[in-house]
Amino acid sequence: MGEMADPIQFKDEGNKHFQAGEVDKAIECYTKAIKLCTEKKVLAVVYRNRSACFLKKESYTNAASDASKAIDVDAADVKALFRRCQALEKLGKLDMAFKDVQRCSTIEPKNKTFLETLRRLGAEIQAKLKTTFSTDSRVQNMFDILLDEEMDKDKKEMAANNLVVLAREEAGAERIFQNNGVPLLLDLLETGKVEMVLAAIRTFAGMCTGHKARVRGREDREVHYSIMAVDNEDIALATCDLFQCINDSLTGGDRRFYGKEEALVLGLKKILKVCGQIPDLPDQLPMTENTQLIASVLLDKLWDDLRCDPERDNYREVCKFDPNDMDRNIHAINALSGLLQGPFEVGNQLVGRQGIMEMMVALCGSEREVDQMVAVEALIHSSTKMSRASFIITNGVSLLKDIYKKTKNDKIKIRALVGLCKLGSAGGDDYSMRQFAEGSTEKLAKQCRKWLCNSAMDTRTRKWAIEGLAYLTQDADVKDDFVEDDPAMKAMFDLAKSKDKTILYAVACTLVNCTNSYEKKDIMPELVQLAKFSKQHVPEQHPKDKKDFIQKRVKRMLKGGVISALTVMVKADNVLLTDQTKEMLARVFLALADDPKDRGTICAHGGGKALIPLALEGSAIGKVRAAHALAKIAAVSNPEIAFPGERIYEVVRPLVSLLHPERDGVQNYEALLSLTNLAGLNDKLRVKILKEKALPEIEQYMFEDHDHIRQAATECMCNLVTCKEVQDRYLEDGNDRLKLLVLMCVEDNEKLQRAAAGGLAMLTAAQKKLCTKMTLVTLQWMEILQRLILHDQPQIQHRGLVIVYNMLNSDDNELAKKLMESEILEILTVIGKAMDNPKRQIVIDVARTCLVKAMDLGLIKPFTTP
Repeated sequence: MGEMADPIQFKDEGNKHFQAGEVDKAIECYTKAIKLCTEKKVLAVVYRNRSACFLKKESYTNAASDASKAIDVDAADVKALFRRCQALEKLGKLDMAFKDVQRCSTIEPKNKTFLETLRRLGAEIQAKLKTTFSTDSRVQNMFDILLDEEMDKDKKEMAANNLVVLAREEAGAERIFQNNGVPLLLDLLETGKVEMVLAAIRTFAGMCTGHKARVRGREDREVHYSIMAVDNEDIALATCDLFQCINDSLTGGDRRFYGKEEALVLGLKKILKVCGQIPDLPDQLPMTENTQLIASVLLDKLWDDLRCDPERDNYREVCKFDPNDMDRNIHAINALSGLLQGPFEVGNQLVGRQGIMEMMVALCGSEREVDQMVAVEALIHSSTKMSRASFIITNGVSLLKDIYKKTKNDKIKIRALVGLCKLGSAGGDDYSMRQFAEGSTEKLAKQCRKWLCNSAMDTRTRKWAIEGLAYLTQDADVKDDFVEDDPAMKAMFDLAKSKDKTILYAVACTLVNCTNSYEKKDIMPELVQLAKFSKQHVPEQHPKDKKDFIQKRVKRMLKGGVISALTVMVKADNVLLTDQTKEMLARVFLALADDPKDRGTICAHGGGKALIPLALEGSAIGKVRAAHALAKIAAVSNPEIAFPGERIYEVVRPLVSLLHPERDGVQNYEALLSLTNLAGLNDKLRVKILKEKALPEIEQYMFEDHDHIRQAATECMCNLVTCKEVQDRYLEDGNDRLKLLVLMCVEDNEKLQRAAAGGLAMLTAAQKKLCTKMTLVTLQWMEILQRLILHDQPQIQHRGLVIVYNMLNSDDNELAKKLMESEILEILTVIGKAMDNPKRQIVIDVARTCLVKAMDLGLIKPFTTP
């Protein structure tokens, strides 16, 4: 063996030892083969074989490591995958092992061993998850951490605080008590550490709340009396709270409900009562116009805060009512309207109960106006789901029409109109799903616009008119009519600017519909053909929802003053301006900024400033849309005008967020353009861009396959190279940053060439060492330099000549000499001797400067005539 130098021989020898059961000798041979082997495929086989040896020796970490090295060479090496799976399973990494055997079964789907392992690991993972998340397991885990004397201090404190949370749940409190938790908590009290003592006292309080048996079973009373004397306010207050819990549990003073009834503690019944109040009836609670809306928000918050299914079931149970109780049904229907505006899931479930929809329709037919108003409002809120809308269209449209035509009460008339509007828009923007006859929705919209423009009407009634338009503008005919109606648009914008901001959502919906900026899934033509073949419904686009119609609508809205309205809406109170509303406003801004010609108008009316808060706060989608709109504006406008003062620095973070790999190519490209624009202004902005950690992302996009993105990234880098931090990255060894810039100088894309050459010119001027390094990164550097200074574009030629001058000025005499001994001297001479030309003067001047520098270095002599 000592004489062998061939890795194949070592591998074969190792195979023989392995088959003979001599695992240690096999490992020795495989290790020698690895040291000698240079061929990747052979090396992968040797690593795979050594992995099998380590499995035999139960050295699972080494086995997994070797198998991974084999997989790095061939990702479909099924033997290496399965060996790594076996090793990972033994190491307890079941999820990773499961992924490996899953890949094995994909490659060899009929292999019974893989299928059996896949089934077994899946079952083990499920069992492990069940154990991990069970209450017993969590309690035991906390105890194990607290009892471990070598455990990290921070982990112990976290475990103690987790016990507090568990003690507030009945199951957790009982397990702590049953698992001998009291003595352990007493030990925590004895530590004297404030955080541990507080955690122990609060855990005791959770265990004792509402449970006499656990209170009587405790043996720690004397300890708590002494703790009250501790000179720490937090500990003393926590101990007092514990005594209060103990006293209430023993005396029955704690009358709070727990478990299923916890939602009642939060006032659910009282809030529902408020929701059910009808101001037009006698003996009602005093209310303002927004009382029911606030109550709906509270109901929604309560629903969101519930922690488990039993609490949610109880919430639904409290909300139920009997549709046969005719004395209370009008209040119940009004409360249902409140639920539908708050926790919609609960309200929608109630609407689905037998008799509820029928009750609404029956109330519509009542002779009392108050019954009609409550019922119509409930119908409006409940017809969000297509199934409900279909029921009402079948059973209630005629009633709504009768109410609308016959009633003299404007409040009821407008509600009936909005109900019809909502039902008419039940098909969304699907042209083939119109609910009413041709022209009906346009008539409804015309009436809404008429009421909207009637300033003599009260604001609440006009708000209902906007609600109607928010539904109807899903129809393209209605959109076109609305944007052509200047008085209606102006009336809506004026209402949006008024003090009453509860209308913001409806206005935002209308604007999203008019600009077609809602989310629209791309439908593959193949799927459309398949759906038609199988006789499934295929949505149809309205002819007026095509791009040219949308652009015309956008122009009309910009002319009508939509930007001013949007800027005022953005400044609304955060409570009223929900994340969903912010997202819709961001979508509208993005649609309005689509045409570069319109971006100046947006900036002139304050749209740039208004977009910044939308890009920094709100939903994830909303922030991306707002950031994209900012990028569109910053890419083509003067940023100092679009974002005056300090606001310009707030724009950087949203723009950098668009460089994330999850964003699409258009967003990446326009973000790079806008950052290029900003980086060209001043050092402070360049430093801000670097602080937001944009540099690695920009470098990554310089390697992008897409020409436009690569060009934009290079232009951005060109503007950043004046920063010392960027220059240091190019000075670092072990990377291809400088090489990439040099090679980009000979790309076919002239804009990319110009950016790369500009970056090189500035880098070599700032860091003389880079002049020498540039000659080491590629053997073609001289040829590339010659191509630059011979380029027919003066801007690129100028950059190339500056690089030559920087090299002559770099204090590297050998480099300067090499340049002057090449064809570059002849090229410089020809350019320098050229007649002065205003169009190329800058090029001629730099060439002459290079020749003067060469003469100063003694590399050439001045030309003399005999």
